[in-house]
Amino acid sequence: MTDSSTPAIEESTETSTLERISQSPLFLVAPFFFLGTAMVAMKFILPHTSPLFLAAFRLLPAGVIILVLAAVLKLPQPKTFTAWAWILLFAVVDGALFQGLLTTGLVNTGAGIGAVLIDAQPLVVAVLARFLLGDKIGPWGWLGLAIGIGGICLCGLPAERIYALLNEGVPVGNLAANLQELRWSGLANSGELLMLLSALSMSFGTIIVGYVKRHADPIVATGWHMILGGLPLMALSLAWESNQTTNLLTGDWVGLLYATIFGTALTYGMFFFLAANGNMTSVSALIFLTPVFALLFSSLFLNEQLTQLQWIGVVFTLISVYLVNRRQQIGAAATALMARLRPTVEDGQMPVVGSQAMSGSGEADVVGSEK
Repeated sequence: MTDSSTPAIEESTETSTLERISQSPLFLVAPFFFLGTAMVAMKFILPHTSPLFLAAFRLLPAGVIILVLAAVLKLPQPKTFTAWAWILLFAVVDGALFQGLLTTGLVNTGAGIGAVLIDAQPLVVAVLARFLLGDKIGPWGWLGLAIGIGGICLCGLPAERIYALLNEGVPVGNLAANLQELRWSGLANSGELLMLLSALSMSFGTIIVGYVKRHADPIVATGWHMILGGLPLMALSLAWESNQTTNLLTGDWVGLLYATIFGTALTYGMFFFLAANGNMTSVSALIFLTPVFALLFSSLFLNEQLTQLQWIGVVFTLISVYLVNRRQQIGAAATALMARLRPTVEDGQMPVVGSQAMSGSGEADVVGSEK
């Protein structure tokens, strides 16, 4: 009896240990710390290398690490044409486009403000899920989207344009002339615009990965999507860029390894671990920490300073991300609060407050009257 029960006890102990790890505040915060500080590391490296090489170097070694881990765990490799087709699409959108646009945009954008714009991708995911998958956004979600659009505009638009709009309003009469004077080449070189396009690519990748998981193991697919997405970036870097490693110093190589191992491979692994242990709700509520860490460390190590309008935009964007990610929980809490405060007209009772609500008897009356 003792021998047969030993494996069950060991399995139970291992499960409880994994649950404790997944619920540890440090473990929950770590992925966002790695992501935020990886942005700072990449911004530190960029003056000494090229953006496409940086994107490729971040993906390729991380993909190899994840595939080695998958082999150790004996996870199945993709076997069908459909699985490889979805992985390839995932690699192009979430690998090549996302990372390529991110590093290219980071050339002309601060690490902190770049992280804020990238962090706005849950807003785009919510809209895409609404029209592609039929997911409901709800009033709190739409409020978050409206606040998010305002926050992104404050972060990305030039301050003089914002002040001109506030003082003079929208110049409807001269709209055609203003569009003709708009320098599209300047927009193409705008770091903020490239960051938003990067967030858009990541958002599509978030939708695509839902289909990838139907045909392939998600960890294996993630490793392959990094390699398949990193190879064209490396090819483009070799064709278009030069001096990718000539000016790299020891500190730059350390930053590259940090962005690859901690900011990519380990972060993805921790996300999958949390998803497997059912703690993604807590993760989604903490996504705003990524730009917070990026803003903090970019100010400390890169001496980046935001304008007053950008700080307001940061606050708006973080609030919007929280509202969109937690819209269901906020809506349920608001509905419960309104039900508790609503007078029961049929019985002539007052709203349930104070000790009556805590005792539970008043709440039963409300539920009964609603029925």
